[in-house]
Amino acid sequence: MLYSLPCLKQFINTVSGSHMRISSGLRSCTNVVQIAPPFMLDGRSVTLIDTPGFDDTTKSDTEILRMIALFLTETYQHGKKLAGVIYIHRISDFRMGGISTRNFRMFRELCGDSTLKNVVILTNMWGQVGDEVGEARERELASDDLFFKPVLEKGAQMLRHDHTLESAQAIIKRLLDNNPLVLQIQREIVDEKKDILQTAAGTELNKELLAEMERHRKDMIDLQDEWQAAMNAKDEETRREIEAEAKKLQKEMSRIEAESKNLANNFQKEKADLEQRLKDMDTEAKREQQRLQEQYLNQVEELENQRRADADQSRERQEEYSRQIAQLQRQRSGGGGFFASLGRAIDSLFGLR
Repeated sequence: MLYSLPCLKQFINTVSGSHMRISSGLRSCTNVVQIAPPFMLDGRSVTLIDTPGFDDTTKSDTEILRMIALFLTETYQHGKKLAGVIYIHRISDFRMGGISTRNFRMFRELCGDSTLKNVVILTNMWGQVGDEVGEARERELASDDLFFKPVLEKGAQMLRHDHTLESAQAIIKRLLDNNPLVLQIQREIVDEKKDILQTAAGTELNKELLAEMERHRKDMIDLQDEWQAAMNAKDEETRREIEAEAKKLQKEMSRIEAESKNLANNFQKEKADLEQRLKDMDTEAKREQQRLQEQYLNQVEELENQRRADADQSRERQEEYSRQIAQLQRQRSGGGGFFASLGRAIDSLFGLR
């Protein structure tokens, strides 16, 4: 799994040969869970999964958490574990600000300390800074308790990516031989039967929502004092400005309250809906598989009959029949598999397809 802080599609496109859309603007380029087509590396089939981060510009943090949790829990329930998790950090960032720190904190709560040995912190954008500056920032990230030091001490790796195919492949190879592990949020929801609000990630997010609500309440009290002062001074312009600001603040408080409630209320319903969609897709896939099997057998039989009928034809003609049969066999073995089906189900659940 690749957890996007900045957009990670370029890394996926480079190493897998896929063509995920890359955003060049300020809007987030990963606001859904996306699965790249499987590719072969060192004789192993590799599937990369791109997930949104909690800095998304189009979806709320609660939507992002529900989306990631849905994907991870369904993956685990179907016997699929992740061999590695990659977290991206731009070395070009002047500092690791509040959003980045918060994003990484949520990432840790999703993974849990027991899986950090399978985590790679990947630094990119090295071409945008000088060597001395980049290396100084790298040392600070690795040695500061507020940044990556705690996870590196628990087994995580910090690697550089220079945007080449060789670099991307070397990073993936570091993860190929890992023993796939259960992430903390998977264990909490599936094994421990916790509600999403009771998970470490849910608790962390709800704590932040409550803290934000408390700050807004204090701001509202200050606005009320300012409004009373404007009324006493008969300052109509200031009064109107304060009332407009109070309306915006109240709207934001209502949004936060709704987010906190929706985190718990919507998750179980969406999980049930996702499971039903997967069942429906599986039923449809079996019907389609049966149809394709019959079509495949008919085509192979027809080619075999033609080959037997043309037994006296040239060797080149016989080889052409064999080539066509081999091509049919390759087409039969293709397909996106479970990850692709789960990705399509989540997309349809969130109204994305």
